[in-house]
Amino acid sequence: MKSTSSVSISCTSNPLKIRRDPSLDKHVVKQNKIRFVQKLKTLLLSKPKHFMPLYILNKCRSYLSFPKPRSILSMVHRYPTVFEVFTIPTPPLPLNATKPLSQVCIRLTPAAAELARKEIELKKVMSDSLAIKLQKLLMLATHHRLLLYKLVHLAPDLGLPINFHTWLCNKYPERFKLVQTSYGHALELVTWDIDLANKLPKRDAAALDLIVDRPLKFKHLRLRKGMNIKRRHQEFLMKFEELPDVCPYETKADDFLKESLEAEKRACAVVREVLGMTIEKRTLVDHLTHFRKDFGLPNKLRGMLVRHPELFYVSLKGQRDSVFLVEGYDDKGVPLEKDEMLVIRNQLLQLVNKGHKMRKEKRNSYKKKEKFDEQKHQHKSDDEDDGDDDDYDYIESLDDLFDSEDFQFLDDESDDDRSRMNAQFWATNAIFESGIEDPGLW
Repeated sequence: MKSTSSVSISCTSNPLKIRRDPSLDKHVVKQNKIRFVQKLKTLLLSKPKHFMPLYILNKCRSYLSFPKPRSILSMVHRYPTVFEVFTIPTPPLPLNATKPLSQVCIRLTPAAAELARKEIELKKVMSDSLAIKLQKLLMLATHHRLLLYKLVHLAPDLGLPINFHTWLCNKYPERFKLVQTSYGHALELVTWDIDLANKLPKRDAAALDLIVDRPLKFKHLRLRKGMNIKRRHQEFLMKFEELPDVCPYETKADDFLKESLEAEKRACAVVREVLGMTIEKRTLVDHLTHFRKDFGLPNKLRGMLVRHPELFYVSLKGQRDSVFLVEGYDDKGVPLEKDEMLVIRNQLLQLVNKGHKMRKEKRNSYKKKEKFDEQKHQHKSDDEDDGDDDDYDYIESLDDLFDSEDFQFLDDESDDDRSRMNAQFWATNAIFESGIEDPGLW
């Protein structure tokens, strides 16, 4: 049954600006530092012997998001604690007579390989919880099926392994099955579990940091510290909060008028559920845009996320925006729930930082040696100019390479409301027509 509400949404003339939150932005910066490491590690682990020749890695530049002029080998050398460079002999065949006698290969260091082994074992232990995440995700979909190429984008944020579609389908055939559609392979829900059709619980009153434990005399809008919004926007959010709660598992997008407040209430509940399943309670906005039709989300999804700072925070760090679930972090930007997979990611980041420290110490020792040799040479011949170039300027410049780069997995769709300065919130002032668009894909 469609809602009989005649309330619709129209844009206001004042743009809504995003106030930066450094405590949450730092999580995006940390992830960007190891994005290349994560992708290269995934490639190496996809091979039986967990190593790849360099000439094959050069063919994977699109996956690694690595431009052609830059050297992959120089990037690998930036992470001496994660990757090792070694050589293997070339097979002595007549066809290879003109080729080199050995080829350069890349593999994980023992410390990085141990972390990868722990992560694989942890995912096996958590297979039941991972299956529940995927099952709830399919229950949110309009047709209870999702295309695999879309799930691939969101799978790392959910903690799913690379081969999640075959692994989970073989282990839980009563829950999932692979189907062929006109758009490609899709994962379809087999069993609806009513016990899982419960929305993410709200934070209790203690989380509001109130002094007294009694009903508030005035309306209270929970915002992060330092977040100031205009009165008109605040009134809109309070009116939005007064609307009846919507369970995204029990309702569909076509149950409400398109672009109504009730439809936005459900869309916010869907995004809240998805972010609540992720490891870090965040994902890329572009990843969510892939599921607009599947989950019944609005076309201007980014504008909706910016419009609700009490629920979400949109970070502008990197080339693509990230969205956080605000209630998953405290005011200092510390996650309220420590996921076990997040612990392994932090250990990988520590390993990367250890490698950067080693390279920095090595460069400093080279500079000291050069300075000592230069002084020694001047002592022998004061009238002779050395004139040698600094051989380590190029190495030092590699440390600045891709520090702010946000690597992409595939060519993602970009949100129609990409402009950062034109995001607008909505107010109720007109009656919307009852025409409904068919959100189905199939």
